[in-house]
Order: sequence, then C-alpha cells, then structure tokens
Amino acid sequence: MIPRPLLRPVLLLLIVAVLGSAGCARLKGVFKNADANEGVPVAELYQKGHEQIVDGDWSSALTVYKRLVAQYPYGPYTEQALMETAYAQFKSGKNDDAISTIDRFIRTYPTHRNTAYMYYLRGLVNSGRDTVFLQRVWKLDASRRDLATPQQAYNDFKIVGERYPNSRYAADARERMLALRNMFARHDLDVGLYYLRRGAWVAAAGRAKYVLETYPQSLYQNDAVATLGEAYTRLGNATLAADARRVLQQNDPAHPWLSGDWPDYPSHLRRLNPFAGDRSALGH
Repeated sequence: MIPRPLLRPVLLLLIVAVLGSAGCARLKGVFKNADANEGVPVAELYQKGHEQIVDGDWSSALTVYKRLVAQYPYGPYTEQALMETAYAQFKSGKNDDAISTIDRFIRTYPTHRNTAYMYYLRGLVNSGRDTVFLQRVWKLDASRRDLATPQQAYNDFKIVGERYPNSRYAADARERMLALRNMFARHDLDVGLYYLRRGAWVAAAGRAKYVLETYPQSLYQNDAVATLGEAYTRLGNATLAADARRVLQQNDPAHPWLSGDWPDYPSHLRRLNPFAGDRSALGH
C-alpha cells in the first residue's frame, strides 16, 4: 500500500505515462502514414499516383508524386509524374503551382516529346485563372478585366500552333486563340465605347480604328465600324461617317446603329448598382 503522502505524486506520474503513451501512439501513426510512400519502387509509386489521377483524387496524387520526384529525380516515370502533377494542380485550382511545375518541366526537358502538351496545358491554366472566378461568381465580363494572363495564354497557344503544328493539340490551340482574340477585340472596343459615352469622339474613333487594324475579321468588326461611324457623325465629318455607314450596310445591314438604336448603354441606375454585374453596350 502506497503511503498517503506519496499517493499524489504517483498518480501524477501514472497520468503522465498514460498520456505520453497515447501521444507516442498517435505520433507513430502520423509518421507511419507520412512515410507510407517512402522506399516504394518507382513503378509501383507511379502506378499508385496514376490511379488516383484517374479517380480524380488530385490531392492524394500530388502527395504520391511529390514523394516519387523526391526519391527518383530522373527517369521516364519522373517525367510522366511531373506532367500529371501539373495536370492535377490545374484541376485542383492550384494554378500558380501548375505554372511552376510546367515551367520546370520545359526547362528540364525542352526537347521532350510531350513539350507541346505542356505549353498547351500552360495555355489552359493562364486562360482560366484570375478572370474566370470573377466571371462565374459575379457575372463579370472577362474582357473588361486585366488581360495579362489571357495574353500569356494566347502566347502559349501560339507556341503550340507554330512550333508544333502537327501535334494533337494544335487545332484546339488555334480555336482558343480565336476566342481570346475576340476577347481582346471586345476589350478595346469597350474602351472605345467608353470614350464615345464621354464625348471623346477623336479617342473613340482612334480606338475603333485600332480594333479594325489589329483584329481584322473579329467578332466585333462591325461594331467597330459602327463606333467609327458614330464618332465621325459626332465630329461632323459627314464624308467619313457616310463611308462607315456604307461599309456597315454591305456587311451587316441589320446592325442597330443603322437605325439609330446603337450603342445601347446600360442605364445610369444599373451602373450605380455594385451587384448588377457588368453590362457592355456590345450585345454579344
């Protein structure tokens, strides 16, 4: 029997021992899980990560591939793991990480047979980040946001189309370039319409001419001609205004500017409403 004066210290020691054992058990479990991929053969490790990619388990795949690249920094499995890592990062919304992985791959394997795919994937990442969240959640027009990353995406797709014209990604890259080109044209024409609304007729005409010269045959070509016609009309240049009207009648006889119903600016109240989303005078 333990004497009463020693009972309390003994109980405290027992409690510490029990808690310490439980803590060690938990830590052991953590380290066991953390090291589950350590020392696994590269083929087996890659297969595990690839199956997780197929299942859409991006987070688990990234954990496995991180261990694979750390243990086996060179070889065909590592090359494939890096490509799938970039894809998993893209799919899980880790766009900056995806760009970093892609750039690392391109620097390390500039002549790899899948380099075209990596440029294409970089284009997908750049065309989707920043603007898409704003567009989907707040219904904002992506063409009216900062176009730095879409411009980089355009450059990425251009590399695919020009350097790798026979790759399986070239045709889709060109289609995406057309869509981005239309976005850029819309952006510049929106600036022209802003000048028009503010009475800056010369600036509006200049921006419309820029759109026509920089993005010929874009989706907004006829709107640019209409902007040019409206600006010249406001400036009192009847000759140039008539030329714009004639061109528009030939190419788009149903354009609302010809009947005096364009541009259709958003109302003043709508512009004051922060939750109304963007609305351009451009109809498409």
